[in-house]
Amino acid sequence: MRIEDLKPAAGSTKTRKRVGRGVGSGLGKTSGKGHKGQKARSGGTKGAGFEGGQMPMQRRLPKRGFSNYPFSREYAIVNLRDLARVEDVDVITPEVLFERWIVKDMKDGIKVLSGGELTKAVTVRASAFSAAAMDKIAKAGGKAEVI
Repeated sequence: MRIEDLKPAAGSTKTRKRVGRGVGSGLGKTSGKGHKGQKARSGGTKGAGFEGGQMPMQRRLPKRGFSNYPFSREYAIVNLRDLARVEDVDVITPEVLFERWIVKDMKDGIKVLSGGELTKAVTVRASAFSAAAMDKIAKAGGKAEVI
């Protein structure tokens, strides 16, 4: 038994904290917030990164570099061992891989990597290929076509 394995009994519920319902409740008057001050007010916390009025770190440090993120491409990765599972098809396209659940999300296209072996001659159409994958496909007698 570990502390993170503990959980309430099935069907049990915890009563919500009703604050400000009289001194006798234990959470009346100041509603568990102590006396006055910023933390006793509604919305009384400063945002993340606030340093007491000092210029915050994220504004003190210079901004450098370049990000190509808006134009980057994220490929769905397929290895040759996955392509070997596709049978009774001469041309393997992204649509075939999607229909057979080899690829669950096509993202910006499909990239074929060289993991595993390909034994039969097939034409593979994908957005990108690794150099080793193209060699293995060619050695098996197939063709790698970039679409």
